[in-house]
Amino acid sequence: MTLLTVWDETDPGTVVLETTDAEKIRETLAGLGARFLRWDLKEIPEGAGQDDVLALYRSEIDGVLESEGYTLVDVIELKRGEGPEWQEQVTVSRNKFLSEHQHDDDEDRFFAKGSGVFYLRALGKVHAVFCEAGDVISVPANTTHWFDMGTNPEYVSVRFFHDDDGWVGHFTGSTIAEGFASYDELADRRLALA
Repeated sequence: MTLLTVWDETDPGTVVLETTDAEKIRETLAGLGARFLRWDLKEIPEGAGQDDVLALYRSEIDGVLESEGYTLVDVIELKRGEGPEWQEQVTVSRNKFLSEHQHDDDEDRFFAKGSGVFYLRALGKVHAVFCEAGDVISVPANTTHWFDMGTNPEYVSVRFFHDDDGWVGHFTGSTIAEGFASYDELADRRLALA
């Protein structure tokens, strides 16, 4: 169940809007220039690689490539691991994306498996979108945002790019992300609403 939680950017303790209604999520994000939609999930076989995932979703991917003008697509997979080395890798990666940043290009992502939270700061508010498998989200170019994969992440996602440089992050230096609910806190809220 996808969850959208909105706060005033100066008051992370007071929720302004919270919804699991896909149409309300789509409508709210459209007001920011962001796109949100859902694709039907397909079973990803054990041991599947990037080419397998791309083949499973070829028609959906081709639709996005055509409508949005993307030229490159890839698949990123993060599997749960164990031990201090894996935990250190997760901590370093997670902390990087938890820092508020923006890109010169749109950031489009489809969650084929797993989940993550995109936080978009726009129009004086912070919009946290807890994305689950089946969700497609597009963060518009130059929108300040951050991403939380949680403390024990596992996901497969398809990413779309307009050029070989991918998404170059321009970090704002703001610590705003520290004040808002984390992936784990939003996962708990999501369960409570189910």
